[in-house]
Amino acid sequence: MAILKQGRLAALLLSGTIICSTPTLAHADLYFAAGATSENTVVVSIEIDRDYSLQHWHPQLSLRLATGVLLLPGDEGDDNAAWRLTPAFRYTFAGERGVFAEAGIGAGVFLNTHLEGQELSTAFQFEDRLAIGIPFAGGELGASLMHYSNAGIKRPNDGFETLMLSYRTAF
Repeated sequence: MAILKQGRLAALLLSGTIICSTPTLAHADLYFAAGATSENTVVVSIEIDRDYSLQHWHPQLSLRLATGVLLLPGDEGDDNAAWRLTPAFRYTFAGERGVFAEAGIGAGVFLNTHLEGQELSTAFQFEDRLAIGIPFAGGELGASLMHYSNAGIKRPNDGFETLMLSYRTAF
């Protein structure tokens, strides 16, 4: 069973790597986040993302596209991980490098459908994301709240939330 999980994790990481290697993400940023879930599980996220200006709609609006891995180490072998794809609209206050707020709906594909006693029912989960942040030390410091659920595709639909602190930097 452990070999199967490792194979699925390798496939997940390979898929994310292939998507991240596309030319449109050639100037992407590296994003690290750590926090906890609503089930008191530690959560770590490593992503590659990129902002696209939407100045033709509004001078302070942009679209952030992110992909990466969400790692959820559990107790007694109840580990989980997900590959995520997260678009989010970003509104920047007071100029290009001011405080920002983000909101988006994305998706994640999880390795298994259990997380610390929660039954997710499906490997596919929607991700609702709210975040705030500020420029800091040549990058960005932020906080985000995310909710994962399958939107009632299959029961039970326990879902879970994560609260994370993050740092984003160019590479």
